[in-house]
This record gives sequence, structure tokens and C-alpha cells, in this order.
Amino acid sequence: MSILREIPPLDVHVPVVIVGAGACGCVAALAAKAGGAEVVVLERDARPQGNTALSGGQIPGAGTHLQKAAGIEDTPALLAGDLIAKAKGKCDAHIAERIAAESAKTVDWLVETHGLALSCMTGFRYPGHSAAHMHSPPHQSGADLLAGLVNAVERAGVDIVCSATVTALYADDGGFIQGVQIARPDGAIEHIGCDALVLACNGFGGNAELVRKYIPQIADAPYLGHAGNRGDAVIWGEELGASLKDLGSFQGHGAVCMPSMTRLGWGTMSEGGIQVNINGQRFSHENTGYSEQGLKIRSQPGGSAWAIWDSRCEASVAAMHNHIDCWSQGAIKRFDTTATLAQFIGCDEAALVATLKDVSEGRCAFGRNFGGKPPLQAPYLCAKVTGALFHTQGGLEVDTQARVLRNDGTPFPNLFAGGGAARGLSGPSDWGYLSGSGLLVAVNLGRIAGESAATLVRRT
Repeated sequence: MSILREIPPLDVHVPVVIVGAGACGCVAALAAKAGGAEVVVLERDARPQGNTALSGGQIPGAGTHLQKAAGIEDTPALLAGDLIAKAKGKCDAHIAERIAAESAKTVDWLVETHGLALSCMTGFRYPGHSAAHMHSPPHQSGADLLAGLVNAVERAGVDIVCSATVTALYADDGGFIQGVQIARPDGAIEHIGCDALVLACNGFGGNAELVRKYIPQIADAPYLGHAGNRGDAVIWGEELGASLKDLGSFQGHGAVCMPSMTRLGWGTMSEGGIQVNINGQRFSHENTGYSEQGLKIRSQPGGSAWAIWDSRCEASVAAMHNHIDCWSQGAIKRFDTTATLAQFIGCDEAALVATLKDVSEGRCAFGRNFGGKPPLQAPYLCAKVTGALFHTQGGLEVDTQARVLRNDGTPFPNLFAGGGAARGLSGPSDWGYLSGSGLLVAVNLGRIAGESAATLVRRT
């Protein structure tokens, strides 16, 4: 049992307990502390990392001070519209609109109050972005983003207790969370009481059994998320009678280099790059989104493809930390001729030449419009890629205050969730993921959850 009804003597009581020290948990801690609550963050790893550290660190925001200073016109309505359109209207529109409306406030607060080094990302736009929504740290690195958040939490005087795995929740018959049980690496068990609990422990990508149960189509693909994402929030929620939504939804990735498992910057595709299979032929509209491209690649012979781009495309992603890793691992190759490129792929040169000619002359199969991008020019850059699972998008249904909802739609009295623990904005599948929406949900639901938790404990 991971939900226990009888709470033992407590080692300590903290008004707000947060499970997980990724972006969501750190932001929730900052918000709860600012709201006047005493907070502790419990992290299973020896140091905070999780999916945030593995991400590109890019946070969408609409109407931020940084955007205005850069001359970028953006509004919450545009961002909400992009989120809902990418999910084909199958996400929770009220949550999408709330998060979009809060996005500028969150980014401005993180930058101006907590000193995060973010700037507007203008090198290229991800699929589905109608404005330059993205804000990123200098190296477009999730590790840099998380380091900045952890430093801010420490400056705020909030303890992050590491090597503390939450193994059970204590809840009464009414669903009030009384506390948590944690296990230490040496086997010691501790009990922490709380007045409010925030679940910021991501999804279930690291739980092969749950992945095969809910998203079997990606179960055999590489998993590039954090191994600690074991689905604790989903398991606890199910036992509590919480509403779970979109459990078949996930963020895939269609530019994962083989065998290094490093990720190409997506500007390689959005700026005019293509992907071909072992026959030297395109097989999809490459730029509908990197999430859905993962399964398209997995359906090709050998579950792989070859990404092809040129120096113009390369310029848009040259500063991205993940892309630099691809170079350092030797995953990216340079070819001066189609003959040597075809040899690397293992395809017939004539077939590859025909593919490149069709693209350059506007015969773009699969409905792709290259938007006036110049044709690819030698020297060509190429990497063998596969599709992968990065994180799950289904989870606990929450309301606009980040309160976890029961199956009957009523909120639990003191349980909140955000980030990958909560239902995302991608709808039921992989095609609904708008680039950056994972961190968008993490930081905004994190702030809302922290504020809501602080408000609750002030009343008790």
C-alpha cells in the first residue's frame, strides 16, 4: 500500500511539503515561501536533476518584459491558441488559457525576483509557435535552468532534502493528506506531517510496466527521461480515487542520434532540413513536431532515419547544449557530395538526388511547405537518428488552482500537483505536444500550486 490511513508519530511537521526538486517543485517552493509558508522539498536523488536537467531549458511565455524589450509581439491569447490548436482542441482549454495568462508573470518573476538568466530565443521557431514564445538560459540547457532554480530556492531559505524517497502518503478517509513516509538510502524510515502536499514528481516514463500498459506504441523505444520518473503520482492518485486523464499521451522525440542518444537541435529541421529512410526517401512531414516524429521514425525499416541539413540550418542551433553534445559525440557527419552522403546512409545515390531535387523544386510530399527556406546546399550535415520517449504527458487532473480533482470533479482538500505529475496540455497522444509545454506547465502550475498551498495553510 502506498496510501496509508493511520499516521505514526511524526519526526517533524512542515506546513507545505513538496515532492520533487525539478522545475515544478523548485518554483512551487519559491511561491509557497513567498506566500508566507514554511516549506520543505523532498528529492529522491542525491542532488536535484530529473527531466528538467535533461531538457533544453526553454520556457514559453507570452507578453514578458524580455519579449517587449526585444521587440517581440506576443499575447497570452496567441500562446493559448497555439497550445489548444496543437492538441487539436483535445486538451483542457481552461487550464491552457490559465497557464498562458500566467506565463509572463511567472517568467518575469523568475528573472526579476529570483535572478534567473533567461533571454528570448529568436534563432528559429518550433512547429506550432505563432510567436517567439521561448525563453532560455544562455546555453539553452535544462541543467543550467535547474541550477538557477535550486540556487534561488536555497537563497529563499527553503530546504531541499535529497536522498529522501517518498514511499507512501498518509491520508484520512476524506482524502486529507496528513503527511508522507520517506525512505533513506541506509534503510531508515522517516515520517513528515504536513498541512498541504504538492506533487511535483513527474510522470511514469521510467516505469516500463506503466508505459507498456498506457502507451504500448512507444514502449520499445529508447527512454531518454530520468529513471526516477516511476509514476508515483499516478499510483497514489489511483489509490486515492483521483481523476487521471490522457494517460496515453507522451512527448516523443524524432531527432535522437544513434548510438550516442544525444538530441539534435530541432532548428535543423524547422529551418529546412529533411529526414530520409534507408531508401533515401522522405517518409513524413518532418516539421509538424518533434514529438510525433518519433513514432514516424520508429515505423521505418530498422526504426531509424537520417536527418540531413546544411550550414544555414546549423547556424540556428549551434549554441544549443544538446546539439553541441551531438558534435562532441561524433554523431554529426559532414559530406561534400551526394555520393558520399548516400554511401553513409547506405542508399542509392540516384534516389537521394531525386529526393533532394523534389524538395528544392517545391515538390514537397506529405504537405510540407518549407516557407520560403532556401534549398539545402552542400556541404551537407547528416546524423542517423531514431525516435524516443522523453516524458509522459498524462497524469492527475487539476483545476486552475492546481488542486488535484477526484473522479467526481471535486478537489481534494489539500493536495496539489504540477509538472509531469499533472495532466499536460497535449491531449490524448504524442501529436499534441507543443514544444516547451512541459516546462510551461511545470513552472506555471508549480507557482500556482505553491501559492494555493500557502493560502490554504495560512487559513488553518
